[in-house]
Amino acid sequence: MDLALTILFFAVGLVLIIKGGDWFVDSAAWIAKVSGIPEFIIGATIVSVATTLPELVVSIVGTIEGEVDMAVGNAVGSVTANLGLIMGISIVCIPAVISRKQFALKALLMVLAALMLMLFGFSSNIGIVAAIVLIAIFAVYAWRNVIDAKRSAEEEPMASADKKQMPKKIMFFIIGIACIVGGSNLLINYGSKLAAIIGVPSAIIGVTVVAIGTSLPELVTTITAIIKKEADMSIGNIIGANIIDLTLILPICSFISGGNLPIAKQSYMLDMPICLCIALMGVIPPLIAKRFRRWQGVLMLCSYAAYVVAVVIKFA
Repeated sequence: MDLALTILFFAVGLVLIIKGGDWFVDSAAWIAKVSGIPEFIIGATIVSVATTLPELVVSIVGTIEGEVDMAVGNAVGSVTANLGLIMGISIVCIPAVISRKQFALKALLMVLAALMLMLFGFSSNIGIVAAIVLIAIFAVYAWRNVIDAKRSAEEEPMASADKKQMPKKIMFFIIGIACIVGGSNLLINYGSKLAAIIGVPSAIIGVTVVAIGTSLPELVTTITAIIKKEADMSIGNIIGANIIDLTLILPICSFISGGNLPIAKQSYMLDMPICLCIALMGVIPPLIAKRFRRWQGVLMLCSYAAYVVAVVIKFA
């Protein structure tokens, strides 16, 4: 009976995130069109904030309960999963042309945040100074989004739309968020139980279920965006979610822990450098060529797979 219930709740979580992702992307794309704001900007702001809720909740709860390694590992691991796995899938499926004007600053801010986090990590903790620096990077990101949104609204005419649909679209946008977050929690909790029941080692559960599990909203949003050919929404969501993960979640956890968030040796010796390297793989080629290439996505996927294997071997 325990196995049957576990499978049932796991399946319910899967259905929730799939359907929630469908409503979420549809509503976000509609909002982008009627407001005159590019889908990349919508993906990098509203969608990103919503899809990082699982990482934020897991990291804050972990910090409060004294599980600081989980808090840090979840935030950094989720960024690595977002880039190596999710962005890699997106690029392989849709190697889209980018707008360097929209992409460059946000992508470089993401790389800067990963670099700063790695450098601060060598001191074995995230203190007040580090938290302030990371929050400052987020402030630049938020300010740029506001500027881009205002400029786009002025330059691009708003698409004609039935205003009567606005409440419905907003409702489905919110319902989509709730379904993605709720479904993700079900998948994480019951996925862990299912893995334990069938005898999967705890090291593998930690690497896959926690880091990838809290990135499920980004994965679902990306897959839905790929199906609907909304490539800009997908990339914007991933970049925005990563900046939020790196510049808000850990500073908040640092403040909760009294201005001293300990960093495990593995985090600053392995996890953070790998995160930075995969971030560079995702950013440098499109900045040079003004488009993503499938080989780039394949390289990111292979790098992430090698990282997961290395972590599993290390803890096995």
